[in-house]
Order: sequence, then C-alpha cells, then structure tokens
Amino acid sequence: MTELEMAEEQMQQLRSKAKEHLLREEWEESILAYSHFINLCQDQISNAQHHLDPENLSKLHKSLCLSLSNRAEAQSRLREFDEALKDCEQSLKIESTHFKTLLCKGKILLNLNRYSMALDCFKTALLDPQANENAESLNGYLEKCKKLEFLSRTGGFDLSDWIVNKYRGKSPELAEYIGAVQIKKSVISGRGLFATKNIDAGTLVLVTKAIVTERGILPSEDSGENAQLVMWKNFIDKVTSSIAKCPRTCYLINTLSIGEDEDGLGVPDISLFRPEAEEKSRDLDKKLDMASILNILDVNSLVEDAVSAKVLGKNSGYYGVGLWVLASFINHSCSPNARRLHVGDYVMVHVSSDVKAGEEITFAYHDVLLPLNKRREMSNSWGFQCNCKRCKFEEEMSEKQEIREIEIGLERGIDMGGAVYRLEECMRRCVVRGKQKGYLRASYWSAYSEAYGSQKSMKRWGQRIPAVDAVVDSLVEVVGSDERLLKVLIEGLNKSSGVLDKERALKLGRGVYGKVVKKQALRTLLEIGFF
Repeated sequence: MTELEMAEEQMQQLRSKAKEHLLREEWEESILAYSHFINLCQDQISNAQHHLDPENLSKLHKSLCLSLSNRAEAQSRLREFDEALKDCEQSLKIESTHFKTLLCKGKILLNLNRYSMALDCFKTALLDPQANENAESLNGYLEKCKKLEFLSRTGGFDLSDWIVNKYRGKSPELAEYIGAVQIKKSVISGRGLFATKNIDAGTLVLVTKAIVTERGILPSEDSGENAQLVMWKNFIDKVTSSIAKCPRTCYLINTLSIGEDEDGLGVPDISLFRPEAEEKSRDLDKKLDMASILNILDVNSLVEDAVSAKVLGKNSGYYGVGLWVLASFINHSCSPNARRLHVGDYVMVHVSSDVKAGEEITFAYHDVLLPLNKRREMSNSWGFQCNCKRCKFEEEMSEKQEIREIEIGLERGIDMGGAVYRLEECMRRCVVRGKQKGYLRASYWSAYSEAYGSQKSMKRWGQRIPAVDAVVDSLVEVVGSDERLLKVLIEGLNKSSGVLDKERALKLGRGVYGKVVKKQALRTLLEIGFF
C-alpha cells in the first residue's frame, strides 16, 4: 500500500468516525474527530496541489467543505458560535452556495439575533438544488427571519392572546429591540439609560436577551439560602463559560460597572448593543479576570421576581437570576418610571408613566411603596444609598413630630383609616402639594391599602380621607403603574360606586403590562382580575 493510499484510508476512517459521533450527538468527540480529519485534508491539499489530478483534488475540497460544515454544526450545538461561524466562512470559501453550510450559518446567526444576515444566508441557500428537498424547513426559517427582523426594527410586539389565555401553548417568539434611548452620564450613579424623545406610558424601550440565566424552584426557608448559593455558583460558571466561548460576550460584559469609580466610566454608544454590531467590536480584545466577573455580576445581575418586574409564562414558578447587559445600565429610583416583563430568556422594558425627552429611565430595585427607613435598609443591602428627590424630601419630613407620631401609631396597630386621616391633615397643614404629596402617600401605602380594603375603616373614615382614585393617581405620578395600585383602584371604585372607571383602570393596566398587551385584551384581563 502506497503512502498516499494509507493516508486516504486513515482519512476515510476518521471521517466515518466523526460522522458517527455527529449522528449520536456526541458533539465534543465529533469536533475532535473532524478537526483531525480537516488538518489531514488541508495538509494533503497543500502537499499535493501539483501531484493530484483535478478530479481527486476536487473531491478533497468537497470533503473539506462538508467536514467544516459538520464541525460548525457540532460547535453550534455546544454554543461555540464564534468558532462555528469561522468554520462556516472557510467552508463557503470553497463552495459559496453549499446548502448545508448556508443552513448551518443561517441558524447560528438567527440564534445570535442577527436577523438580516441570517435572512441573506437562507435566501442564498434557495439557489442550491437541495433547497427543493428541504423547501418546508427552509421557508420556515425565511418567514421566521422576516418576522423577527420586522419586530427588531419596529418593536411591534403583541403578547395579547398568549397572556389572556394564561400562557397556554408555546411562548411567543421575541426579537431584540432598542427603542428611543441612549446611554449617558447619570446624576444618579455612573451611566444610565435616557429617553431621546417623549415616550407615552406603556411604550417599549428595550427588549434584550440574557447572556445567561439560572432558574430553580427554591425549597423551604431552612434550605432556601443554600439552594440560592448553589444557583449563584451555577450562574457564575455559565457566565464564565459564555465569556470564554464568545469574544463579543466578553466585550459587552466588559462595558458594565464593577461598582468602583462610577464617574470615571466611559459611555458606550447604544449601537454597540445591537446584535448586528458583532463585527464592529471584534477588534476590541479585552480580557476579564474572575475577580472582575464576580464584581460585575454582583452589581449588574437582575432577579426575575422583583417588585418592578412581572414574570410571564412557565418561569413564573421559579426563582431566576440573569444578566441582561443593556438593562443593567438602568439605575434605581424611589420614583421609578419603568417596569419590565420577563418572557423566557428575554426581558422587555417599558415605561410605566409618561417620560419626557432627556429624562432618565429608572427601575425600582426594591419595593418603593415603603417608608424611607425601610427603603434605606433595602438600598444598603444592594450596596448603595439612594439620594433621589423623594428620599431627600422624606428625610426632611421625618423630622416633624406629627410624622413620628403617625409612625409610632402604626407600630402600635392604630386604625389604618385614622392613620391616613392624620397623614392627610399633616400634609394639609405643612402645605405639601403635587408630587411631594404622592411621595408620602407612597411611603405609607400599606395604611391606605388596608384602609380602602376595610369596610369598617371606610365606614368610619371614608368621608374624611381622599377617594381611592385620587390617591392612586397621585401615586402613579411618582412611582409609575403598579399591580397593587391597580388592584386597589378596581376594588375601591367597585365598592364606592359599583361602576368601574374603565379608562382610568386601562391606563394603569397599560403601565403595568405595556403596549405589548392591546386594549381589548387588557379589558379582558381587568374583567377577569388577571393582574
């Protein structure tokens, strides 16, 4: 047997072995075998350019093309998308319309939310004769790309049917979307997300997919803390793995704060966070050590089941934590103007009240329907101290004797209607108006909520305290829409008059769910009490 024949036999064995691993979905073993075959194939092509006849040389090139495509498929299954795309590019240099490679590359780009580029791949694949045999599958990918590209460009999402049907069936397909926002220096802390034009309540400003999420059902309180620690470790491992596999992921995470020198941080352009910006950031070769990764996750991770968030679908029964890079630029405020919906691995951010051009978009990192001292305790647990207008105003008011007496009374269990009456009288004597009145009502929301929900309390104090709709309106102005406000508004209006002010409730519901739930669907949700 000649040396050439031995080499050909070895290559044939390797190719068969690699294909067998691929069919068995043994991705790592398949990659190793294909890598060995590809190296041998490239060497043989390089060494035998002038010794092989054109037919045999063409066979080698076709084998190399197919092997690169198959290795890319295996790499993509392990989410090693960067390496997989490199293999696709090499394969397409050999045969620019290679059907299997174009299909593989298109699916990878679709997974990376690069819809236009994926669409180009699928369109080119149509030129191959194999497209006729795979017409249904290919047309499915084409339609999906067109739909997601449209959503990414317009933000025209509609979750109405899915939500009204109580999340039955498959969750809707989402696309990444960036609305009328930009990143700028913030007076709150470091950088923040700002509106570039006037935005109506309920309007989407951001839809983004998590770099990584970790979810689980927490056990009883005794072992819940240990379970969270295990989840946190798994989360860190996933992020570290994602950084190692994808330079773009590493670059994006590198833009986040580590909790130090906030004022000295650079301000990245919002365009860098668009999925198609991949090539623009490829030349930025920044590295992250473990200490930096831990600091970044500590500062920027979001818990799904938060006061400013609503988890939709099958994940609602789980404890979940994730890293959504662009959403991490949104600062906290005790007078927030945005909320988020979690759908699968995506977070959808919408404004919960009207926002003016140039105004900063803010979340509540913790419950803002609490008194100042409670909010400060929670801020400290997050590692920051809030100095927003509301906190400063309430700090001044906390020095007043009447406020102290109200707090002492609440601790001793006085009638909530009486507490509300005394607070309203205190604000009247101190000439507290506008948003400042909403600040104090938000701080003592538990008293208002309990008073409006108690027949006994309303019978005694109902004529002497403000109507529920007036209080809710003042709270929405300072903390945005909230499910708890919506619930009390509906219950209070029904009790007081038997007639629900539908327009007021719809507006509040729009702030809770955003415009991704259309008006008729929102009416249905309000009627069935699904909020």
